[in-house]
Amino acid sequence: MRHVPRVVWALAVARFVSSSSSYVMLFLTLYLTGPRDLPITGAGLLAGASGLGFLVGNFTGGRWGDRHGHRRVLLSTSILSGLVVTAVPWLPLAALVVTLPCSTYLSAVAGVSTGALVALAVPRGDRRTSVAIGRAASNAGFVLGPPLGALLVAHSYDALFVVDGVLTAVVAVAVTAALPRDEPVAAADGGPGLWSALRADRALVTLLTAVVLVDLVYRQLYTTLPVHLHDAGRPVALYTTLLAVGSGLILLLEVPVALALRNRSAYPIIAAGYALVGVGAAMFALPVTVAGALLAMVVLTGGEILYKTTATAHVLDSAPDHLVGQYQGLYTGASTSGSLLAGPVGGAVYALAPDVLWPLCGVLCLAAAGLVLSSARRTPAATR
Repeated sequence: MRHVPRVVWALAVARFVSSSSSYVMLFLTLYLTGPRDLPITGAGLLAGASGLGFLVGNFTGGRWGDRHGHRRVLLSTSILSGLVVTAVPWLPLAALVVTLPCSTYLSAVAGVSTGALVALAVPRGDRRTSVAIGRAASNAGFVLGPPLGALLVAHSYDALFVVDGVLTAVVAVAVTAALPRDEPVAAADGGPGLWSALRADRALVTLLTAVVLVDLVYRQLYTTLPVHLHDAGRPVALYTTLLAVGSGLILLLEVPVALALRNRSAYPIIAAGYALVGVGAAMFALPVTVAGALLAMVVLTGGEILYKTTATAHVLDSAPDHLVGQYQGLYTGASTSGSLLAGPVGGAVYALAPDVLWPLCGVLCLAAAGLVLSSARRTPAATR
């Protein structure tokens, strides 16, 4: 761990603080239906528009950093996003239709540049540990965020937005000293453009497609699983315990696993992770017991630990230096697409045939694992 650059640790601390203070999306629907007195349908549409802003920011934001410098883009978009969020309590309701998607777009662009800066700070082929450190910091922050946000909501919704926005801007400014003063590289580099690079790497395109499928399954943890446990007569405490176990395992194991496997070929590890997520999801189809649900969560989380760090680092390793931001955005955008699809797709399947959802999740993940292994066989060994 001593070889990890200072910038990686600085950005990990920033991710921890940001994740601990990212309250808005957690409580947005409650805010809109409460103090803003919107009906649930209107609140859902506005929350969906905010999610769309995040998705578009992931897919397009890397280009800004690649062209203008990731340090500059991270700072500017974080500060702007923080200012917009801080102003939300004093903006008219009609203005939120524009400002909330804009804030999530800016936040996504900042996140893409953060990932690119982490990647560019370490040599190609040695990025799994750095990615795992960042993910562990984010997960630790997400453990603290909801209860802290609940305390703020009990005091004032206005305070929720102000604290979130101010901390977003302050953290961006504070981390400046540790960031390299990078120059734009896309304009100076004569390498291929994004689409030319992707056309030359069909295995990577297959991997990104598989990410959508697996994240659609993985995000059932936050959409249909609580409903499934409730319908089985289990208390909410079981659901919160499952999430706590998953977060604890990630914090405890993700960095050591990344270190242990950092010299192994990426595709088999990713495929194994996809398969474990599928097996864990399929296990929720069994009669719901405390022990069975815990075992399913452990298996599923083991798959997450294997695939998320490895897949993220592999995509970044595959990127030409002048396209690192755009590759980071492609991976994050693919993952976000799966997350956005998880609710409507999983909810529709569960409503029509609840007994089918979990086996279907297993099939989707096993299919994704098969796709990855098949594409790996057509990839030169040096790039796996």
